[in-house]
Amino acid sequence: MGIISAGATDIGRKRKTNQDSICLDTTHNFFAVADGMGGHNGGDIASQLSVKIIPEFLKVNGKLEPDILMKEMIQTINESILAKAQSTPDLQGMGTTISAIHFAGPQLFVGNVGDSRVYMINNHHIYQLTRDHSFVQEKLNMGIYTREEASKDPQKNVLVRSVGFDPDVLVDVFHYRICKNDLFLICSDGLHGKVSDADILHIVKQNIPNPAEATKGQLQDAVHDLIRQANENGGQDNISVILAVAKA
Repeated sequence: MGIISAGATDIGRKRKTNQDSICLDTTHNFFAVADGMGGHNGGDIASQLSVKIIPEFLKVNGKLEPDILMKEMIQTINESILAKAQSTPDLQGMGTTISAIHFAGPQLFVGNVGDSRVYMINNHHIYQLTRDHSFVQEKLNMGIYTREEASKDPQKNVLVRSVGFDPDVLVDVFHYRICKNDLFLICSDGLHGKVSDADILHIVKQNIPNPAEATKGQLQDAVHDLIRQANENGGQDNISVILAVAKA
């Protein structure tokens, strides 16, 4: 099974720095988006450290069972960010989200901490595979208000779980059996906070009408169009997008 992928990260229109980082490890078929947070340069460093560790960890631990690999890798990142923050006072309090996918044979393993997201697109439908670890999502879980109302909540960017704040991190990990024409998208909230799921689907399908016959160029065009749309809708945050598809 071959994997075709494309990704990009963009500073957006309002921020002075880009605290997002992306990983496209085509050697291990592993892809991730990290959205950093923290004062000074903390967010930049936390996300950059995350994507630096990923290929190093996979090179040494690639034979672990995929679900264990995902959890232990993110825990390793968590410990590294904590250690870096403790050794540098200006970086204390830094952290990051991580959303990642790993193609392992006919299955896809998904790992998530924070509010970056993984989507699956198939048959003109888009499905959010991850659940945000945010204060707003907690309110949604309790039925306090609807998804539309949640999008207007001033606390929508407040996280209840992230990487780099506590000694142990709880990672959501699950697997999904890949079907023909499945297309997977990973993004930071700079995309999903500014472009609706319906518009994400429309842009992807415009560029990639048949995922089974997708080309790298089509994926790259879709990535660029998604980022352009997020910027046209305000671009208040950094924007990161990865698209990946498995081809038989």
